[in-house]
Amino acid sequence: MEEEFEFDFSEDPRFSVERYEEMIRNHDQYFFDAQAFENIIDYYIEKNDPIKALQVVDYALSQHPFAVVFCIKQAQLFVVTNQLTRAFESLDKAEILESSEADIYTIRGNIYEGMERHEEAILNYDKALKLAESTDEILLHLAYVYQNMGDYENAVTYLKSCLEQNMENQDALYELAFCYDVLDKQEESIMFYQQYIDNEPYSYAAWYNLGNAYNKMNLFEKAIDAYDYAILIKDNFASAYFNKGNSLVHLDRFNDAIDVYKQTFEYEPPSADTYCAIGECYEKLEQMEDARHYYKKAVKQDPKLADAWFGIGVTLDFEERHFESLHFYKKALDLDDKNADYWFAIADAEYKLKRLPESVLAYEKVVELNPMDMEAWLDYSSVLYEQENLRGAIETMSDAIKHIPDAAELYYRMVAYLFADGQYNEALIYLETALNADPEKHPILFEYLPQLQENKIIVDIINRYMR
Repeated sequence: MEEEFEFDFSEDPRFSVERYEEMIRNHDQYFFDAQAFENIIDYYIEKNDPIKALQVVDYALSQHPFAVVFCIKQAQLFVVTNQLTRAFESLDKAEILESSEADIYTIRGNIYEGMERHEEAILNYDKALKLAESTDEILLHLAYVYQNMGDYENAVTYLKSCLEQNMENQDALYELAFCYDVLDKQEESIMFYQQYIDNEPYSYAAWYNLGNAYNKMNLFEKAIDAYDYAILIKDNFASAYFNKGNSLVHLDRFNDAIDVYKQTFEYEPPSADTYCAIGECYEKLEQMEDARHYYKKAVKQDPKLADAWFGIGVTLDFEERHFESLHFYKKALDLDDKNADYWFAIADAEYKLKRLPESVLAYEKVVELNPMDMEAWLDYSSVLYEQENLRGAIETMSDAIKHIPDAAELYYRMVAYLFADGQYNEALIYLETALNADPEKHPILFEYLPQLQENKIIVDIINRYMR
């Protein structure tokens, strides 16, 4: 009879739930053993009903006041319902009842981790490590804490320990890749994942992360091979297809990239980012109608995707529809007004529309946001020169040289402006500097001011450097 009773209440979770709900309907009080209560609580947790689960915990504690498992479940449910003070109280009670229970310190560590009280989180996770049978998740959370503290070296140590405990912990694999990326240790990352794959050759996550590391080192062929292995192991791995597409783009294999990007649609709903990536490939192939089609799909799906609005503008600009392109460039700028590329495109479009003052203002913004953009400085000064603002063009080149002192192109352009302004001696000084930096680039001086080819002094100086 006793065995039947235990089977009814402890072995059949559904029976326990039905009996509990019957008790609630009848406003009665039944007795349940501890296992039956656990089954009922877990049932409501799985149904995503923490309030009912808490009610069961209260009833369980009234019948089993010294069962530490219910204090722990109560704490977990208080965390879920954002009642952190009560969660701490439940954990304190559990610790008094059974201080060797690892879950007490794990949950407390989770709470402190969420509160960004890092030292207290570490203290509790360390206690849990000494008591728990399975430690990989605790080690993973310790790594999270160290990441949040900005201590990525320690995070790497704990992630490696986590993977030693459980080589199939996918979260640890991805977090380790992230930490190596932040530390800019791609070679170390590659070595780790190669060693990991020697032991776990069918880990699609390891092949994927190896591909990402190769990608960051511009080893795109190797990256593609790694992504192919990830896809071979898990043929519906959409992220691997997407990143493989990115590697193909870097190799200028745009048609192949388009095919790979489209394969992601077989395994996940099309995303705005994927539509945008396909649009960029068609743009590189100068198939502007196809590019625009996919950019429009992207903004329809995500109206806040600035790059897609910008892409539409690029396709229109290519077709010399500059006024229309400006509209889309400005939509992109509304979403990201610190993007120097957007300002550059606007400056260029305004120039093509003969709106030189507007172009100058946009170029000012470009060089403010990205003072290392040599082409922007050159174009900016050229617009000033066309406005017969020689002083402004010379000052702009002077600023450019301060930011990019090794760019010979800037010195050659300065020579042209100084000659145009009648500052011949100063121009010759800059010419010597330009030739010292890179004599092979001297033809750009004549491209900008062809009449200087007739200047014997300049030609003689250049010939001296070209011997």
